[in-house]
Amino acid sequence: MITNSIPLLSFVGLALLAGVVCTQTIVLEAEDGTFTGNVVVDTSIPGFSGTGYVSGFSATADSVTVSTDVAAAGLYDLTVAYLSLYGEKKAYLTLNGSPSGELDLTSTTWANVSAGQVLLNAGTNTVGIQDDWGYYSIDAFYLSPALPPPPHQATAPPVNANATPEAKSLLKYIQQHYASSDLLSGQQDTDSITWLQQNAGKSPAIGGFDFMDYSPSRIPFGATSNATEQAIAWDAQGGIVTFVWHWNAPTDLLNTPEEPWYSGFYTAATTFNISEALADPTGNDYQLVLRDLDAIAVQLQRLSDANIPVLFRFLHEAEGGWFWWGAQGPDAAKALFRLGYDRFTNYHGLNNIIWVWNSVQSSWYPGDDVTDILSYDSYPAVGDHGPVSNVFNELIVLGQDQKVVALAEVGSIPDPTLTRAYYADWAYFVTWGGDYITDNTSNPLPFLIQVYNDPQVITLDKVGDFKHLP
Repeated sequence: MITNSIPLLSFVGLALLAGVVCTQTIVLEAEDGTFTGNVVVDTSIPGFSGTGYVSGFSATADSVTVSTDVAAAGLYDLTVAYLSLYGEKKAYLTLNGSPSGELDLTSTTWANVSAGQVLLNAGTNTVGIQDDWGYYSIDAFYLSPALPPPPHQATAPPVNANATPEAKSLLKYIQQHYASSDLLSGQQDTDSITWLQQNAGKSPAIGGFDFMDYSPSRIPFGATSNATEQAIAWDAQGGIVTFVWHWNAPTDLLNTPEEPWYSGFYTAATTFNISEALADPTGNDYQLVLRDLDAIAVQLQRLSDANIPVLFRFLHEAEGGWFWWGAQGPDAAKALFRLGYDRFTNYHGLNNIIWVWNSVQSSWYPGDDVTDILSYDSYPAVGDHGPVSNVFNELIVLGQDQKVVALAEVGSIPDPTLTRAYYADWAYFVTWGGDYITDNTSNPLPFLIQVYNDPQVITLDKVGDFKHLP
């Protein structure tokens, strides 16, 4: 263990926005840590600090843990020095033996990544990396006392200047709670909302719905949907509506036993190439893209006619590449997002949409002029109810703290007491449906009851009139 102070090599987070960089850091060399599994000390790739680095991550049990002593409890910024020689990987972060979020490791040369903040106890603490995707190397951990964040500056009206009064009011409502560190609760699908009400005794503020089965390429196979009707009914109860669209590719579905038609939103289930389609606006594939957008516009118009503003998470998880709209890289995804914005807003005159972007990397960001809310989908290890503060800070920097930041989809809900302690002021979360809410593992019932009774968690009974703020 090394505890000497050196200049911080890389610090990404709120301090950058405040114009201040902490100049002192605790350095913990990975090679001096405790190992489990297959990990070993290596020196074969130059550029590391200390006497070596740790590699060999290839199985779930593989981990490295380092320890440090601090005089007083407090929040610390954590940076990890690493190398991901074989491209983008993910790693689990641990704090004092418990899961504490997930890191994206993208650099094929030695680099630093912000791991957000960690809340250290007075005395001895441990931080570590446990294998997730594997095949990366860890060089060192850097800890610096965290600076208080500046006040959020997310106060702008919707990017659509013609937004309906209800849409303007909804965004303002979310911004006000965001500034107060309140957390709007959300749940995907009506069955899961009903289960939550029956078992936890509360209903979420936000109901999540999916345009999936309105995709034209699903309809010939018999797909039907009543998601719009469900959203209208939810609005009648006083809830906030959010939609995602698992967009079946417009054409070229494989429809094989391995990749059936109903998996057509996955890259693996179609040969449709969005980059080629967008390159030829006179071509058939481009026209099919417009056909699909127009089909969803019909449903959005129905919601608009009912005076329902919609948080629309269009082209979600694009940077992951597992959905066809992200399979051709950031330029095609951004172009498609902007085409969708133009088609819905300018061609169809749909002004009830609050536009939610759902990726973190700056190279994928379609732009401030078409984005109202920045968001992330979080699926940490089971039992990890950490604040996801590293991603929160990345999104704050991406939007220069001018945009609301939200957890648009989660497997495990972050603990509201931790999000407040870490200044990870997520505006809202929406838990995915099915087992993620009912299995008593991803979100155990006692934890759900605790979350839904937290004084700063907004549930359906606390929502009030979000459509008519002055």
